[in-house]
Amino acid sequence: MGTLLIYGATGYTGRMAAERAKALGLNFEIAGRNAEPLKALSTQLGVPYRVFTLNDHPERSLDGITVLLNFAGPFAHTAEALMNACISAGIDYLDITAEINVYRLAEQLGVKAAKSGVMLLPGVGWDVATTDSLAVHVGARVTNPQALSIALQVPGSMSRGSAKSVSEIIGAGPLSRVDGKLVLTPEAQPRNFDFGDGPVLCAPLPFGDLVTAWHSTGIANIAMYVHISGEAFPAGDPGQLPDEPDVAHRDAHRARAVAEVVGANGELARSRIETVNGYSFTPLAAVDAARRVMEGERQAGFETAARLFGAGFAETIPGTKISDEPVV
Repeated sequence: MGTLLIYGATGYTGRMAAERAKALGLNFEIAGRNAEPLKALSTQLGVPYRVFTLNDHPERSLDGITVLLNFAGPFAHTAEALMNACISAGIDYLDITAEINVYRLAEQLGVKAAKSGVMLLPGVGWDVATTDSLAVHVGARVTNPQALSIALQVPGSMSRGSAKSVSEIIGAGPLSRVDGKLVLTPEAQPRNFDFGDGPVLCAPLPFGDLVTAWHSTGIANIAMYVHISGEAFPAGDPGQLPDEPDVAHRDAHRARAVAEVVGANGELARSRIETVNGYSFTPLAAVDAARRVMEGERQAGFETAARLFGAGFAETIPGTKISDEPVV
């Protein structure tokens, strides 16, 4: 099966992923920049650890590794160095980001990766793996789909790390996919979407779905929206957010998304996905994705979760369900 390396393993979600990998009996190691917390987690889990930064040839620290799973965000600061290190070392790269510029980078590096027999698979958590499954599912419900809209709900409080990643997403600018190309769309307006409790206003925000949904569905026109509650960004200050929402908080806030697609003849299909809280979903989905890649489910170059694992990938995670409204 090879060896999995979880980078950023002492962070909030990385630690949960390491515990999940241990529970599944995977052959894995943990890594990051700081020796002291890594040593403590290594002792707790009974697995080896590696300490290295991304500033000086990180590929030299990847001997014996088959798959690298990156949890160290914001990913704008870590993905490029780790992707290039993986390409140099012949190792498949996975991460959990929703930051669109990381997907654009993975696209650009995809040809180089393919020549090295390496797969780049960002977005194996919530978001983007869930909405990638949802996009493929809803796209198949109409004939010749022309336009896709995806709305993501961010329930409850975010961690500080997630808030920093959202800041990276906002900084990418007002993007949409129009006729197959990513373009600036400053005129994009908020829209109402119903996640199951009545319509709520969602703001246009360029999550990584603008890249993954294009590759997974081939739909040329894609818009992405997000509903973020005031609780998620208290007074707009990420410094007020907790390092890690506790179990009770996660259990109280399930994660939901909506996708709607318009076909060439004007028919419209709408589907919803609901699952456990995103912080609970991500380590389950990411570790399972890594396990499947280690077992041989892989394709060199840039990949998406739904294209690699199929539209049903999200629903393999317990507590996840897709529901459909009638086509109109």
